[in-house]
Amino acid sequence: MGPLTYDPTHCTLCPRRCGGDRTQATGRCRMPDRPVVARAALHHWEEPPLSGTRGAGTVFFSGCSLGCVFCQNDSISQGDFGREIPVERLREIFRELAAQGAHNIDLVNPTHYAHAIAQALEAPLPVPVVWNSGGYDRVETLRALEGKVDIYLPDYKYPDAAGAKAYAGAADYPEVAQAAIREMVRQTGPCVFDGAGLLRRGVVIRHLLLPGRLAQAKAVMDWVAGTFPPNTVLFSLMSQYTPWGRAGDFPPLDRPLRRSEVRGAEAYFANLGLAGFTQGVEAVGAEYIPAFDLTGV
Repeated sequence: MGPLTYDPTHCTLCPRRCGGDRTQATGRCRMPDRPVVARAALHHWEEPPLSGTRGAGTVFFSGCSLGCVFCQNDSISQGDFGREIPVERLREIFRELAAQGAHNIDLVNPTHYAHAIAQALEAPLPVPVVWNSGGYDRVETLRALEGKVDIYLPDYKYPDAAGAKAYAGAADYPEVAQAAIREMVRQTGPCVFDGAGLLRRGVVIRHLLLPGRLAQAKAVMDWVAGTFPPNTVLFSLMSQYTPWGRAGDFPPLDRPLRRSEVRGAEAYFANLGLAGFTQGVEAVGAEYIPAFDLTGV
């Protein structure tokens, strides 16, 4: 673990390395130096070994350094709704969620706040810490978090530069995400569970199936299966896609998933023998988007 390199007037925390002045909120993420949070509450819709019976203690951060056109959390990731808080308050929020019975502290979209999160985690917490990111993380930033994060929950959204460029303006996403995920696995090692089946340490790689991109979903699963030995990581194939945000301007993202696409992805998942999870169609819909109303902030 090395020191976190961070200059608030020239930020390079994320792979954009835009050099924005966070004291003036001029970076690609549009966020200030202090964390902006939209919601902090128990959440029951993560993967089973994270949600458990009492829920994950989710902290939803505002702003985003990736900016996918279909983001379901766009009111906070791109609309920037949230409340700016000091690091001391963030630390208190972690403790409050643990006191409410959270199985873990689930940091949602934390990449551009790595500096503040590292400070807030200087004192160990009684529950595991989950880094729940879009997979667009710098290896150098992740290394500075080693020992503070127990579970990594990255997306692997785009295995192709063309898709990453079209939908997130980040043609380098595939190689960045692959390097980041390898670093995450290096830090945690294989998944470790407690006696109740809750995840205590490890990596869960998510992929959101997108309309018209079944081949890309298969490529993601091929990479996971070919990169990590069996039972090293968990894989979460998500079928909850709903056209949202600016998706209407990017066909075929302007339509829901077809049942044939979901069945095809799930069959491929099963045939590869990946350990992990799939989602049912009941997870589709706006009602599964949390209320970003400053609860717990």
